[in-house]
Amino acid sequence: MIQIIAGEKGKGKTKYLLDKVNESVKSATGNIVYLDKSQKHMYELSNKVRLINVSEYLITNCDEFLGFLCGIISQDHDLEEMYLDSFLTIALIKEEEITHAIEKLEEISNKFHVNFVLSVSKNENDLPDCAKEKVIIAL
Repeated sequence: MIQIIAGEKGKGKTKYLLDKVNESVKSATGNIVYLDKSQKHMYELSNKVRLINVSEYLITNCDEFLGFLCGIISQDHDLEEMYLDSFLTIALIKEEEITHAIEKLEEISNKFHVNFVLSVSKNENDLPDCAKEKVIIAL
């Protein structure tokens, strides 16, 4: 399952995402990973959540990012949820690749039973149709 928190930059998506992950920890039976573009939110996350600073890795495009996610999943068979802050930025997604990225994430989610929650810096109306149906909150 993929859930999207959509809204322009500066609308509070990260705060909502942090609240959601910290609430999820209370009932999760598996592991949770939070991917971000820096370590900035380390102290706002529960210590039960693994924070990965994606910018430390040599990712140069969307497909490499998707491979990176599969690598994380392959190393943790108890992985239940992944939270991706600033999704378009950390995944290096170009405008024309959004549909491809969402479709591949959906395949990964279904195959490995990992839920993804993404924060996306776009208005809900500017998202492709495949992403609009996954929006849980539009700010």
